[in-house]
Amino acid sequence: MFITFEGTEGSGKTTQAELLGQWLADRDPVAVREPGGTELGERIREVLLYAGLEIDAEAEMYLFMASRRQLIAEVIEPALTKGQIVIADRYHDSTLAYQGGARGVPTTWPTTFPLPNVTFLLEGPVEAGLGRHEAAGKSKDRMEQESIDFHQKVAEAYAWLATNDPQRFIRLDATGSRDKIHLQVRDHVKPLLEGRD
Repeated sequence: MFITFEGTEGSGKTTQAELLGQWLADRDPVAVREPGGTELGERIREVLLYAGLEIDAEAEMYLFMASRRQLIAEVIEPALTKGQIVIADRYHDSTLAYQGGARGVPTTWPTTFPLPNVTFLLEGPVEAGLGRHEAAGKSKDRMEQESIDFHQKVAEAYAWLATNDPQRFIRLDATGSRDKIHLQVRDHVKPLLEGRD
């Protein structure tokens, strides 16, 4: 089973991915993040998120996709083949929303990228999400430094993706409490687990 979490900056997707991993700990899930998760992916992550670097929009897309393909080959596909649950903090929908929707780079879903069974999309005001990062005292990476308009375009692209694939996407209100959102995630995952027991 392949579960992904998506959302704009500061939406809480990382927290929810971690909470789901803890809840499923007895099933030995494989947790991954993007970009990263492999030696190559982590090196690409450093380049992509370095705040002092300007990257062409199409080159940026290919870097994200190179990191993702390596993660698929090294971690995701082997885990899925073994029947493990994979939980991803971001996946290809991020490229469709950020590079496709916000940057206007034409992109599709590569046939070699496994499709998730379910994608949780955490939605909320982009200003609030960006504010959470600032309140936590975190330094901004290259993506977080983008304008509010950019982040709004990302949110709109995510909404479009979810509207056009309602079988896969579960839309969650990111303004709810951490525990409330986690319970909603669990409620959606439980039926998927029933066939595995």
